[in-house]
Amino acid sequence: MRHAISKILLQEDINFLLTNRLPRRAATRFMGWFSKIEQPLIRTASIALWRFFADVDLSDAASSRFKSLHDGFTRALKEGARIFDPDPDILASPCDAIVGACGRIREGRLYQAKGFPYALTDLLGDDEDASLFEGGQYATLRLTAGMYHRFHAPHDLTVEQVVYRSGDTWNVNPIALKRVENLFCKNERASIRARLDRHGHSIMLVPVAAILVASIRLHFLDASRSIRAGGPRRIACAARIAKGEEMGWFEHGSTILLFAPPGFALCQDIEEGCRIRAGQKLMRLPGVRTLIRHR
Repeated sequence: MRHAISKILLQEDINFLLTNRLPRRAATRFMGWFSKIEQPLIRTASIALWRFFADVDLSDAASSRFKSLHDGFTRALKEGARIFDPDPDILASPCDAIVGACGRIREGRLYQAKGFPYALTDLLGDDEDASLFEGGQYATLRLTAGMYHRFHAPHDLTVEQVVYRSGDTWNVNPIALKRVENLFCKNERASIRARLDRHGHSIMLVPVAAILVASIRLHFLDASRSIRAGGPRRIACAARIAKGEEMGWFEHGSTILLFAPPGFALCQDIEEGCRIRAGQKLMRLPGVRTLIRHR
């Protein structure tokens, strides 16, 4: 039955209609409210539907009993469920994800899907120097509704700045990415600029909200409130975070865009459509010879 329903819902026209041609912000606000309901019947029914449709794996969850649907979305994992690659030359994946478009940034342009380019300056705005990443690497990491929703530091780093931009809540699934131009540049997002302890490289993580994503929370700012609570703004930081330490979480599936400067390289087997877990190899830092050449 789940296969039959999923087959219908994954038809492009139907999926796009159901997930985008509706009041997206109203649906997102409703989900933020509804997912926190703890009434036993509503909680049980909503969690059952979530597990039925989202192919949820709770085998590594710290608990399989949740007080609400929201509690399930934002679940913690058992100790040791995600081991971050200890190699200091490896930039690990910050989250569980399906890898979308990935590769080299050329002339300030990259792709949200094949044939759908966008400009890095449009995504980051005037608050960030996009030229830092010209010739570097990027990876689009999509978190589905059933995945582990927390994200972690991909390396030992210091967060230097966060720029929050309010925006729309288009779905970020592959069907929408093939239809909506500059989708990531339109959606609500937070640009997190960080400097790696190793060699001082600057990287950028951009969590992008989507329909039904009730909030993005960041531990190093104020995890008790959604980042949208303070409105669009630039926030200076000096937060040291160790590799693998939790940085924040989504309250539903969404996407993290990761940008690295020239010299970084995607690790073997990282390609569009592959699945990756938080802590696994994503990119390799430049070697000493590469560093000298770029300096």
